[in-house]
Amino acid sequence: MTTEASGANTKVARVIREYGLDDMGANLEAAWTGEAGERTSLRDLADEFNQAVLEAALREVGVSSLSVDVSATYDALRGESGSSSTRARRRLEREGVDVDELTGDFVTHQAIHTYLTQEREASLPAADENMADRKVETIEKLQGRVSAVAESAVSSLANAGELDRDGYDVLVDVRAVCPNCGADAPVGELIRRGGCGCTAASEGDGDE
Repeated sequence: MTTEASGANTKVARVIREYGLDDMGANLEAAWTGEAGERTSLRDLADEFNQAVLEAALREVGVSSLSVDVSATYDALRGESGSSSTRARRRLEREGVDVDELTGDFVTHQAIHTYLTQEREASLPAADENMADRKVETIEKLQGRVSAVAESAVSSLANAGELDRDGYDVLVDVRAVCPNCGADAPVGELIRRGGCGCTAASEGDGDE
């Protein structure tokens, strides 16, 4: 078990303190462990963290992140060479940001992992623990988004006279069909019950 002192010396912990990113640790842990649903990769977490550092650096010199495309600026800085990187560095320097210090505070995905496992003593859930429920939840959320987008499209087209009327019921149904027995079921239901229950696949394997 890592002591508090050694954990507090991790680079991520230091950067969180220096840039006042007080809620970042809890957010990183929740995203990595999948506490709120689908897990976020360490590489994506590192990018999100570094963009938050860039935003904090801009706030520190009195620049609103609304006046700077943080994502594009971060991507340019990561390029390390080329005209886009040079323009991004010059823009930040004009605003009063010490770019070398800023980029030196960017972290890697390995640093995020070290922070989460040592400083916060976080760990991933067992491979099979609640995995089915998490996957079904993700699928259902995506179905909801697709339904909302489709309903909005129908309404917009109806208002523009490109569709005969509004008010259509939009149904989004993701189903899975067994190639062996032909069973057809909503994919969420199939996942929750562990399959269709047929034995055709195992019997076929036994014939080889």
